[in-house]
Amino acid sequence: MAEGPNPKENPRCSIRTRRVTESYCNVRDFLEECNDYQLLQLTKFYQDRLEQAVEGGVDGICSLLTYENHFNGQEHKKITMLVEKGDRTEASKILLKMVMGKGSGAQRVMWKSFMKMHQGVPKLDKILKEIEEIDFDAFEKLNIAQSPPGVPEELKDIQQKHKETLWEQTETLSVNTILIKTKFKIFRLVDRYTELTIISTVRDWKVVEHELTARGEDHEKWREKHLRGDLEKIQIEQLFRSNISQSGTLLHKMEHSFRRSSSGISVSVSGVPGIGKTTMVQKMVHDWATGRIYPQFKFVFSFKFRDLNKINCRTNLRDLVLNQYPYFGNVLGEVWKYPQGLLFIFDGLDEFTGSISFEDDQRNAGPQPTCTDPQSPCEVSDIVYSLIQHKLLPGCSVLVTSRPTAFHLLEKAEISVWAEILGFVGAERKEYFNRFFEDQTVAAAVFKHVEENNILYTMCYNPSYCWILGLSLGPFFTQKDRRQQQVPKTITQLYSYYIYNILKNHGREIEDPRNVFLKLGQMAFAGVCEKKIVFRNGDLIQYNLRPSQFLSGFLMEVLEGDVSAQSIVYTFPHLTIQEFVAAVAQFLTPDPGDIGKRLSDAHSDDDGRFEIFLRFVIGLSSPQSSWPLEEFLGPFSHQATCETIDWVKENFAAHVGNTESKIGKRNLLNALHYLFESQNSALARSMVCSVKTLRFGDSNPYNALRLTPIDCAVMPPVVGWCETIDHLNLQNCHMQHEGLQQLVPLLYKCQHLRLSNNELGDSGVKLLASALKNCDCKIQKLELKSVALTESCAVDLASALCLNRSLTQLNMSINKVGDVGVKHLSVALRHPECKIQDLQLTVADLTDSCASDLSSALNVNTSLKVLNLSYNKLRDSGVKTFSAFLTNPECKLQDLRLDENCLTDACAKDLTSALSTNQSLIALSLESNFFTDQSVPAFRHLILTCRSLVHVRLWGNQFSAWGRKDLKSLVESRPGLMLGIDTFIS
Repeated sequence: MAEGPNPKENPRCSIRTRRVTESYCNVRDFLEECNDYQLLQLTKFYQDRLEQAVEGGVDGICSLLTYENHFNGQEHKKITMLVEKGDRTEASKILLKMVMGKGSGAQRVMWKSFMKMHQGVPKLDKILKEIEEIDFDAFEKLNIAQSPPGVPEELKDIQQKHKETLWEQTETLSVNTILIKTKFKIFRLVDRYTELTIISTVRDWKVVEHELTARGEDHEKWREKHLRGDLEKIQIEQLFRSNISQSGTLLHKMEHSFRRSSSGISVSVSGVPGIGKTTMVQKMVHDWATGRIYPQFKFVFSFKFRDLNKINCRTNLRDLVLNQYPYFGNVLGEVWKYPQGLLFIFDGLDEFTGSISFEDDQRNAGPQPTCTDPQSPCEVSDIVYSLIQHKLLPGCSVLVTSRPTAFHLLEKAEISVWAEILGFVGAERKEYFNRFFEDQTVAAAVFKHVEENNILYTMCYNPSYCWILGLSLGPFFTQKDRRQQQVPKTITQLYSYYIYNILKNHGREIEDPRNVFLKLGQMAFAGVCEKKIVFRNGDLIQYNLRPSQFLSGFLMEVLEGDVSAQSIVYTFPHLTIQEFVAAVAQFLTPDPGDIGKRLSDAHSDDDGRFEIFLRFVIGLSSPQSSWPLEEFLGPFSHQATCETIDWVKENFAAHVGNTESKIGKRNLLNALHYLFESQNSALARSMVCSVKTLRFGDSNPYNALRLTPIDCAVMPPVVGWCETIDHLNLQNCHMQHEGLQQLVPLLYKCQHLRLSNNELGDSGVKLLASALKNCDCKIQKLELKSVALTESCAVDLASALCLNRSLTQLNMSINKVGDVGVKHLSVALRHPECKIQDLQLTVADLTDSCASDLSSALNVNTSLKVLNLSYNKLRDSGVKTFSAFLTNPECKLQDLRLDENCLTDACAKDLTSALSTNQSLIALSLESNFFTDQSVPAFRHLILTCRSLVHVRLWGNQFSAWGRKDLKSLVESRPGLMLGIDTFIS
């Protein structure tokens, strides 16, 4: 017989590790071959990315550098103190700076540490994989001479003039208000601008246009998980650095970074509506004009696509520039000679009405025409296309911004850097409110209210929502006579008070504000139906509207290039304001008609355009939302209100039990949103009191619904009327700590709670622990498979299980529970009141070290019937220790699973002997281990003596044909025995 495997190492357990290790030998060899100068250049090239990549392990790198005598005690203390304070970002920046100043020895030690820690650090792993692709011979020959030439003498005056002009144009920021006397307020840009979080990738260019929906689809998941993992945050000044470029070889990027290059960089920045793309462009131009960023660019030319829309004839790049910057006169020819020093910015691709395509071959048309001469007449779209594709002024750089809905246009373009604005993250939200309000007392009060209201707070990633919140909530904390009124909590209430403030300031300027608002709402509704957000004079005439002081409170006038009346267009300050005005109109018409049919038609539209509109309509059926508006617009239609409530009832009843499909789940979630917006407790109680199952998750991730904290926050106040929920399925819903936090008031009512495959983390278990400790807790089955738990959570969970009297099934598989975690869980299992009957701990990072704690606990526990420890590394020593508890006559274990635990013949006798005395065992699974024919006698003895045993699974072991045949023969002497060894025998 061939020699068996080493029992100390399972080849299946280690093959992946070996492959990963081997793949990085090349990187180690490459770094060792680098001379000191080349290593310095490589480190400089990656410095800003390394600062982010090593944040999690900065203390370990610092310790290694100190151990190798590159850092002294004081330097080590400086880093460790920052880490202890939680400021790892600053610690990593200082560490990289110190290493760069220490010379090649320190740099080599730092890179050596990277080789050890790259696994589990996605950003660092990505960098090392890039380096792995470098051809050292080519790298050795790379000429990395420094710095491009300055601006020619003959262009210095015009450059100075250009910078002064751009500085004047971008120095101030005009902010719209809802006040009649100060329609716009002017601020210094530097005083008002709050930094946004930008990431060096684009998540998905099919994200729905609504900022709430877009946020609901992705924002929380990416902000929390990937920003700390593989997602690289970048600053404005880093957008044109080749080290974040997703195109070109690494050698090409390094060459571009360290010396003049003949090819420019095309950058695209995506962001949902209101996220701050245009303001970011203004800040970028302002910082270039003041010399803060982009010294490599000698001239920056910025255009808005909405301005380019009015050009309805062929033109050329020269005229485009001169129309906006006429002082360039005849020197543009000289400017074109240095394309490497030019940056062209095009803001708002989604607003462009021209046709632009980067497809190689368009159906029914040829490829996009190319424009190669700055003075050749072309379509505007051809000029933009040719600049991005480096066919016009090759070597220049281009920035394009767009909403995600138009980003598919750039999919085939030669874009070097794809980036997306995530908006405000963490403290950036608070900073916005501090800058918004001059009175910091008011700023603190407003932000506190927003922070405490989870639905409002989760909107604050978007600057546009922060602006609406600031305008709407400010009066409640500045006017004494408003303090006692209820501060808005729902989105409908918030917008209602926003419009209330406009009406208060503008409502008395017109005789019949109700009629004018109705017409405005009808126009807004038509726009929602047609996906139209820009309105012209013809639209106003169609709805018998005319420009007025009253109307200007709701519509922003946008000038399209000149002061003629024909060039003025109108838009609502934000798409959701348009949707809200459209919703209000449904309650103002003298004859609302069949509003139920209108709502049903909108609800049946599958592209999401009516989702927020419907929430507003249902929300306006609530007196809390309607009465502020009724003060100026008159009473809302009672018929419309009643029909709206009836529709909500029908809608909920139609969807509550129809959640097999993803669409069905989405419909049910929307129904809950409608009930929440209605703020009608009697309606909610009558609708949900009999609900027993809520299914938003699914074992198939493609059939599960992504839930945002906003979605989670509406559930407790609506579903909270249920006494008990039989089954709440949230599996694969992309939930995180914030989402689970909203559900805490609801969790203890659920008998079967499925939370698997969410990024809950240890902080999520703390929240679950509070639900389990609730004296009225009804949770019987709790599924926490693959929710990013570690050993740290076990203390909280164990303390909860010692108090809980309902939980019988607990699944914590595919988590890093570890031996320490099991040690804490064992405390709960030893508790006399512990009711756990089914414990699943597969793929839980367990070793033989946990066997003693687990055995001692199970020696006392008499309730456990199912124990699954598969896909761990208990090994023979662990199973021998563990077997001791199986001999306990009080042991009630019925199902034991130890698949793939690196077990060999050495433990077979101990395990089978212990189980032979157990008369409760029904199923034993030992698949994918290393048992051979030497263990056949032991398994024969077990099968023949343990008469309760029905299922034995031994697939994937190393029995010979003889051994398998011998074990199969036992089936005849044990009627009912089901033995799995190579084929299923019964």
